[in-house]
Amino acid sequence: MELQGQPHALRFQVLGPVQAWRGEQHLSLGSPQQQAVLVALLLSHGRPVATQDLVDGLWGDRPPPQAVAALRTYVSRLRALIEPNREMRAPAELLVSVSDGYALRIPPESLDLSVFEREFTHAAMAKAGGDYRETHRLLASALSLWSGRPLAGIPGPHAEAHRGRLAERQVAACEERCSAALEIGLHAETVSELSSLSAEHPLRERLRELLMLALYRCGRQAEALGVYTDTRKLLIEELGVEPGTGLASMHSRILAADPTLMPAPAAVGRAIEQDEAAAFVPPAQLPADVSDFSGRTELVTELRDVLRSGSGQAVVVTSLAGIGGVGKTTLAVHLAHSIRSEFPDGQLYVDLRGPSASPADPAVVLGDFLYALGAPETPDTLEQRAALYRSLLADRRMLILLDNAKDARQLLPLIPGVSGSAVLVTSRSRLAELPGAHLVDVEELTPEEALALFSAIVGEQRVAAEPEAALAVVRACGFLPLAVRIAAARLASRPRWSVSDLARRLADQRRRLHELQLGNLAVETTIGLGYGQLQPAEARAFRLLSLVDSPDLPLEAVAALLGTDQDEAESLAEALVEANMLECFTPGRYRYHDLLRLFAQRQNEKLKDTDEQQAAVLRLLDRLLATMRNAARAIEPDDMLPETLHQPVSAGLRLADSSAAHAWLRSELALLLSVIEAAVQEPLTLLRPTVDLLMVLNSLVEDPTHGQRIRVALHAAAHPHADADTLARVRLGLGYLQHVAGDYQEAEVSIRQSLALQGAEDYTHLRVNAANLLAVVLSLADRPTEALPFFEQASAISRHLGATISEARLLGNMARAYLAVGQSEDAVRSAHAAVAAARASGNIPCLADTLYQLGVVLRSTGSPGEAAPHLREAHKLYQSEQRRIWEGYSLARLAPCLLADGQYAEAAAAADESLAIAQELDAAYCQGMANAALGEALLKLGQPARGLACLQEALAVFTRLGVPEVLPVQDLIEQQQHTEPAAPPAP
Repeated sequence: MELQGQPHALRFQVLGPVQAWRGEQHLSLGSPQQQAVLVALLLSHGRPVATQDLVDGLWGDRPPPQAVAALRTYVSRLRALIEPNREMRAPAELLVSVSDGYALRIPPESLDLSVFEREFTHAAMAKAGGDYRETHRLLASALSLWSGRPLAGIPGPHAEAHRGRLAERQVAACEERCSAALEIGLHAETVSELSSLSAEHPLRERLRELLMLALYRCGRQAEALGVYTDTRKLLIEELGVEPGTGLASMHSRILAADPTLMPAPAAVGRAIEQDEAAAFVPPAQLPADVSDFSGRTELVTELRDVLRSGSGQAVVVTSLAGIGGVGKTTLAVHLAHSIRSEFPDGQLYVDLRGPSASPADPAVVLGDFLYALGAPETPDTLEQRAALYRSLLADRRMLILLDNAKDARQLLPLIPGVSGSAVLVTSRSRLAELPGAHLVDVEELTPEEALALFSAIVGEQRVAAEPEAALAVVRACGFLPLAVRIAAARLASRPRWSVSDLARRLADQRRRLHELQLGNLAVETTIGLGYGQLQPAEARAFRLLSLVDSPDLPLEAVAALLGTDQDEAESLAEALVEANMLECFTPGRYRYHDLLRLFAQRQNEKLKDTDEQQAAVLRLLDRLLATMRNAARAIEPDDMLPETLHQPVSAGLRLADSSAAHAWLRSELALLLSVIEAAVQEPLTLLRPTVDLLMVLNSLVEDPTHGQRIRVALHAAAHPHADADTLARVRLGLGYLQHVAGDYQEAEVSIRQSLALQGAEDYTHLRVNAANLLAVVLSLADRPTEALPFFEQASAISRHLGATISEARLLGNMARAYLAVGQSEDAVRSAHAAVAAARASGNIPCLADTLYQLGVVLRSTGSPGEAAPHLREAHKLYQSEQRRIWEGYSLARLAPCLLADGQYAEAAAAADESLAIAQELDAAYCQGMANAALGEALLKLGQPARGLACLQEALAVFTRLGVPEVLPVQDLIEQQQHTEPAAPPAP
């Protein structure tokens, strides 16, 4: 019912979001804290509330320093809002000061809670007098005042305590209304509401008892007994207790077919006589709204506007689609309740059971609807029933909620013809074939909305004490409302658990779906309903695509995993999208919701078809390896690729040029890492192509931020039964990552192991790479004499293989070694030869590397001015090739050249940019060089404190790495520490 009053009378709502009106004008109630003060006064029903009680109720045991002053400000603003025409200095008439506190004196009918309590009391009196029809009417009227979670969004312990009390009153009223409905023979109409309430409050035995009675009276004895079995199991598992006397008695009476369980014929007869004599009573079949509905504010507003937009000519149809558990039904029921007053001819509701094995028959549904609409008789055929249904609704304005629809064919007979009615549909499918429907995809909650729902069930104080753990819980739930609700209900029923305890249990992906169940509510069961509707080929696709934990999958990866061409793969993927078992946010790319992926992976485990699963991953590895090799050829066209252990069958994706190759690597890096991580967990059959992919990935993706994942994968690939060729590549890959991280001792051990696993006479690119990398590591460790023989060995094999690009790079690396052993002329000659060879080849990455080496050599031999242009050119080429780590190194080498030329500010800028890159990529040696150059530049710029700090940071890095750069940095620090401070300038 609506609250009535004078045209300009005040009205307040607390049975939902706190709101107020003056006549038809909606009032803005200010901040949440100000609203909390208003709520405390409203819930006192005119009684005075002490100032200290208001402070405690608003802030608890942590009030702000000026709490009383803030409270007075809130009261002053509320007075201006409630009595806008009160003259200045005139005493307040409604919100009055009383002793040391305040009271809000309004008529009882101005507050929805007061009206609710009055109707509830009258209903109890009618029940005591045996008038169950009046009881049912009064309780329905009382419950119509509710519009959501009570006191939604109001902070403070006072509001939190009353929120729980009010929610309990709502459930109690629903319980009593259902009981009265059963007394007047409305058992069929009450089943859906009792089912919904029982699911929302699984431990409330009275609701389960009433549901058993309603089902029994509908001739569904087996279901009634099933309710008892499920409830008993739940109570034992959750609370360790047996069902109470009422529930146990109902169970026994149903088993004994107690005739007194059926309504008395005389009572039913009187009800029928009264119905026939009375005018048409609008059906009100909507299930109960949840008291803790959270979020989706914008979507609810949008849908309200759509459903209200009916012109009376065409029926407004809105279809909500989404994965199981996303909250479609909850949203639809909440939405329907919020606008039902605008459909005066009533509301029809049916669960069409679309995902189940036995969807509802439209003919049967129409029979139930026609009965609810007061049709004197029901025709036999579907067509006749649909025609009568359309006739009865032609001049009525009704809201029809068709829940859990299977498809458009099931729905079409249930949609009225020309009418001012509105139809709201929920389905797991998008129902694009439904004519003229407004289609809406219902997505997961936002993190904030999920936390609000979790807090509403668990309690705000409990969540506020562990906010990080609460966020971890809702994130583990994939922000899926059903999962959040189950997790919160489990925690609420276990007061000794902390939020962190629940978060830890959900962190284990293998048990997460098992943890997300409570009684007859289970995420796995809900997802399983959708999975059970898939065709065999779709179910296979759903399982196989989950084998790789990539954030998303491009269409080419889908085709590889399924072993089909891309057209068929797209058809299967789109079928899964249509069924809301897969998501497609970008054309040609597909992804799972986290919980659906876990479900799919569990189906793979249950099926145990390891041959098909390994074959799928092998096809994807093959495709990616072929494309990676295409990318390598596009980036360095003349360079020879390392020998592979697995010869790809697939041609891979064609990449036109270096830019296309880099773009593909950026977009698919997550997929590459994910498939590697999946494959290294499998038997040896997948190991060789996996290691091949790792080796090419290491050479093309110079991004140490992914190094830890690659390192873990390489360690996993070091299988004790792997062959020598495979292990040689694994050890070399580990050595490369250890060298990048500055772990030179570990790197040397790994690379020497790789060389030992290779044949001594092997003239392969693998051996070139290993010998060259070992020489680089030895040079960095200040052992150039030991490095030169390995450089020469690598150079000789490169010449034998005709690998001109490798030869050019080796000349540059050898120049550095010559420099380290004091052979300056050989160093300069070798570096120039390297650049000349690289320019002649036209290979841009190789040219960048050799220019870098030439710049280092020239600067070290006393020609920083000559070195700078080469380093600038190298930096520009590294930028064009998107090689971030080498951008950092080239800037770190350029900065000292600029210092030598007196360009101190430019040197500081180059070093600062280098340091930012090195820190981003966690490149230790580059960080040391950048800090050293930046520190020296800052000293020159008159910033000694900051400069010294940078030098000390560089010293710490070089000391840890054990490199010779320690000494010059140490000297600079000592010079600075012994420098007398400059005298202040004369005034």
